[in-house]
Amino acid sequence: MASSHTTTAAAAAASTGPQTLPHPHRDELELPAVLHALSDPMRLQIVVELARSEERACNSFNLPVVKSTCTHHFRVLRDAGVIRQRMEGTTRLNSLRRNDLDSRFPGLLDAVLGGHI
Repeated sequence: MASSHTTTAAAAAASTGPQTLPHPHRDELELPAVLHALSDPMRLQIVVELARSEERACNSFNLPVVKSTCTHHFRVLRDAGVIRQRMEGTTRLNSLRRNDLDSRFPGLLDAVLGGHI
């Protein structure tokens, strides 16, 4: 059974509204990390799909991998600064950090996504 402290903490977290997860600042984006994140076919598919849309939940992607592998791919993309994730309730919403990537590495996304969009 959950303690009242755990229940109170969960209720407080839920009542604060959308929560943004930690992301590197635009100036902290590093080319090797971004290229590594984009080098995997599953992660590239996520980025291509995000480039075509505004914001999407993790479970809206039709990836042929188990949930734990999806979680890993989203984390690699977030840690590299390629995507932004925010929590809305229990759902993680994802968006492409196009402006930050274009500012830091002009032309990179266009070159990577050119054949996919």
